Amino acid sequence: MTPSERNIAFFRPLWRRVLLLVVLAVWTGVELFYGDQLWAWITGGILVYSVWTFFITFPKDGVPKEDAKG
Repeated sequence: MTPSERNIAFFRPLWRRVLLLVVLAVWTGVELFYGDQLWAWITGGILVYSVWTFFITFPKDGVPKEDAKG
């Protein structure tokens, strides 16, 4: 099992991906209103990257695209 397959197996349940996004969104909001603007940009960037990775490009069949044969 490659590292990317292990990562996909861990994040396969939808609730884990949603929980991660909720935590990042809350953290970004706290930084925007009470914290440092730099950390708000950093956590916002991580939030956008996470949405891209876990919902837009996440493999539907459980096989990473670079490992798929055929």
